[in-house]
Amino acid sequence: MTDLVIGADGLPRCAWGASTPDYAVYHDTEWGRPLHGDDALYERMTLEAFQSGLSWLTILRKRPAFRLAFDEFHIPTVAGYGEADVTRLLADAGIVRNRAKIEAAIANARAALELPDGLSALLWSYAPAPRPTRPTSFAEVAAITPESTAMAKALKKRGFRFVGPTTAYALMQATGMVDDHLAGCHVTVPPTA
Repeated sequence: MTDLVIGADGLPRCAWGASTPDYAVYHDTEWGRPLHGDDALYERMTLEAFQSGLSWLTILRKRPAFRLAFDEFHIPTVAGYGEADVTRLLADAGIVRNRAKIEAAIANARAALELPDGLSALLWSYAPAPRPTRPTSFAEVAAITPESTAMAKALKKRGFRFVGPTTAYALMQATGMVDDHLAGCHVTVPPTA
């Protein structure tokens, strides 16, 4: 499989984005598009953490259940969760039931509340300058960058969990802090500013 393929609809896209209908929609409408807002970025950070060790497709298909279980990822609400909520989440078959990740999601909401300028401002402060051209293959895309390493370090310093450099870079890709769509992909990403 090459890194860029022509989909059934005749459009060129990153190969992973053509591998399933769910991925095609996600690739074409969300991945790599600039996303702002504390709750929206908290959701993506949480889902990236839950994805660790699993397929993103698993998380994508469970996203509606995650949104319901985590009160639409409203930071103040999740920050107020207690042990009864952890028990409730561990019993919810619609999500990934991992105690460490559930507890990290709650701790991260609490940490996000402590940020004076908000989560969105902090995360976007680590976005690198746009590259002059898109990569021509995924071999040109690193899993960890100096910016993702710095972001992960800053988050951990503030009490966030499950936010290593690889997860931070996946978050940067998913939320448009970087544009890793390949050269020739039909998706046009608006500027990050």
